[in-house]
Amino acid sequence: MYLGAKESSNKAAEGSTAPERLTTIKDICETFSLSSNHVNKVVHHLGRLQLIETRRGKNGGFFLAKAPNEIRLDYVIRQLEGDEPWIECHNPYCVALPACELNGIVARGKELFYDYLREFTLADLLKKRGQLLQIFSTAS
Repeated sequence: MYLGAKESSNKAAEGSTAPERLTTIKDICETFSLSSNHVNKVVHHLGRLQLIETRRGKNGGFFLAKAPNEIRLDYVIRQLEGDEPWIECHNPYCVALPACELNGIVARGKELFYDYLREFTLADLLKKRGQLLQIFSTAS
């Protein structure tokens, strides 16, 4: 969301053209009060997923590799959070498992959740871009 709001809509739509000023890990850490170690891992993961492009060096940083309307929320969240079961019934083994309906209910809820997220892209999160930019500029 931060990258989508920061990058001008015409540059993000072009996809392969980097914005004039790249976003840095320091920018993200200062804006959201996050540790650089955590942000580094997320940036690396997003780069491997080809959702962002990274540039090394003195003026390095990263930017969106795709237009916001091409980045589906279900894909991003599934990739970042993993697709592990939301409840674990086998490790340790739950004695109620043979008669329990909870695992099936939660698994179906998870699929409904991702089905719903599939309807949205990063562009949907940027509808209030001006307000987001104001929030991001005052947060850092």
